[in-house]
Amino acid sequence: MTARKRASRALIGLIAAGTAVGPLVVDALLPVTARQHLRNPRWPAHAKFHNAQYIVMSAVLGVVGMRLVTSPHGDPNHNLLTATAMLSAPWLGMYGAAAFPGTALIDEEFRDSPANTFKGVEVNILVGSICLSLLGASLALGRSARRTG
Repeated sequence: MTARKRASRALIGLIAAGTAVGPLVVDALLPVTARQHLRNPRWPAHAKFHNAQYIVMSAVLGVVGMRLVTSPHGDPNHNLLTATAMLSAPWLGMYGAAAFPGTALIDEEFRDSPANTFKGVEVNILVGSICLSLLGASLALGRSARRTG
């Protein structure tokens, strides 16, 4: 396997690991952000259910994505493409969810929390954009490696 293919798989594996554990940490365990999500006493039980669903779904996508990029079985290029597509789903879903009427990236009560922005950019959008960019770059790297070696 070429260095480019290894780098491509490593980057996608990194995104897979982050996708698997990131939502659990941020939405349920990290106190400063968990109080805005799963541990928010103002959220109704059904909203918490959907947040928990997202946490579990992200863990499943991350684990399956990791398995695909490390599997010795099947077509490695197809596995890479499938893992990339799967791992993009939660991040693309964030942009799509923000387009629905009545949704917000940040609850009004937490709008001024420093945990929600970085250099003036909303953290969810920043992290989603970084992950999608890395997935795209990793896929391009893996595909160029396929053409050249």
